[in-house]
Parts: sequence; C-alpha cells; structure tokens
Amino acid sequence: MKKALGPLAVLGALLAKFKVLLLPLVKLAPFLKTGGTMLLSIGFYAMAWGWQFAVGFVLLIFVHECGHLIAAKRLGLRVGAPVFIPFMGALIALKEAPRNAWIEAQVGIGGPLLGTVGGVFCYALYRLTGNSLFSALAYTGFFLNLFNLAPIGFLDGGRIVTALSPWFWLVGVVVVGCMMILQFNIILLIIMVMSIPRLFSLFRAKSPEEARYYEVTAEQRLIMGGMYFGLIAFLVLGMMMAYVQHD
Repeated sequence: MKKALGPLAVLGALLAKFKVLLLPLVKLAPFLKTGGTMLLSIGFYAMAWGWQFAVGFVLLIFVHECGHLIAAKRLGLRVGAPVFIPFMGALIALKEAPRNAWIEAQVGIGGPLLGTVGGVFCYALYRLTGNSLFSALAYTGFFLNLFNLAPIGFLDGGRIVTALSPWFWLVGVVVVGCMMILQFNIILLIIMVMSIPRLFSLFRAKSPEEARYYEVTAEQRLIMGGMYFGLIAFLVLGMMMAYVQHD
C-alpha cells in the first residue's frame, strides 16, 4: 500500500506547493473553455468560408449565447460559460432548472433578441460601407435566430412556446420535418430525435407539480406571444432586406 500510494503523496505535495500558480488557472477555466472552443470553431468555419466570415459568424453566435446568459443571470439562475461546437453552434449549460414555463421562456427568448441586435448591427455596417461581407453576416445572423425560433425541443422556440402552449411543439415537428424533406441535414435529424422525450410528455398524464410548471397568466402569455411572433416577422423582414443577389 505504501509503495502504491507513495507517488500519489508526492503528487499531492507538488500540487500543494504550486497551488498559488494553479488557482488562477482554475478561475480562468471558464474563459479558456469559451475562448478555446471559439477559436476551434473559427478554424473549422474558416476552412469552409474564409477567416473573415468565420470570425463574424462565431461572434454572432457568441452574441446570441450572451443573450441567454444575461437573461438567466437576471432571473437568478446559475449558468455555465458558453461552449462552442463546430457546425452545431454553441450552448450554455443551466446549472439549475427554471422554476416554471415563464422563466424558461424568458431565458429562451433572450438569445434571439440579442442575436437579432447583432444582425441589425451587421446590416448597418453593410449600409455604411457597402461591403457585402456584412450583408452576408446580417442575412446569416437573421436566419440563425429565425431557425432557433422553431417551436421544437431544445431550440429556443421550443422553450419559448412553453409559456404559450406546449402543443406548439407539434407545429415545430411539422416545420423541421418539412425542412428535412426539402433538404436533408444531419443536424435537423439530431434536433428531431432529441425532441422526442418532450413530445411524448404531451400525451402522458402530468403530476400536479408538472401541471403547475406550465401555469402562466394571460398577461404573461400575451407578452411572450407578442415578442415571439413579432420577432419572427422582424427576422423574416431582415432576411429580405439583407439578401443580395450576386452574379
């Protein structure tokens, strides 16, 4: 036992000796995780579309995720730092579940709201400079946020409509299903598969606690509905304005 545990004791002594150097790295870990995965994503996207578009695209995703982060923090929820996944986007992990559908919807809509601001900023740069890179980023930013508003599963729209009616998830299945038929994409298939548990929950009996989760006042439902459908209309208009026909 002494021979087996001896190396561990030495390692423990070394860690204790160098804890002054290790503690700052532990504190910086969330920033390193976000920054490292951002750089990785930029590298992958740059291979497909060039580094300038890649940088702008990843920044738009970052702005979108910051919207979720700000909304969650405002509501007192503990969240992790954003993590980027190449060709899948990014995510922030909620370290505690929302207490009800109204809170879940507010966190869900925070990303598309701030993400839309990012798209508008890119469009403004295009109008000022005439650089088509910014029109491409604006169009992509608007589309990215519009797609995320699809009312299905873990997409932002799926979280938002919990405050309207969970039955909107069926509409999301139709939307994503049509997109898969028109142009199959593995990401759409993943979204559909990961949405199955929530879809099944629509057709089973709910406990009193689960039923209370979806209790939303008429005023809250009206506010969230106005924001949700208004944002969809604005993003569609934004895509039409930012679209540039190239030869």
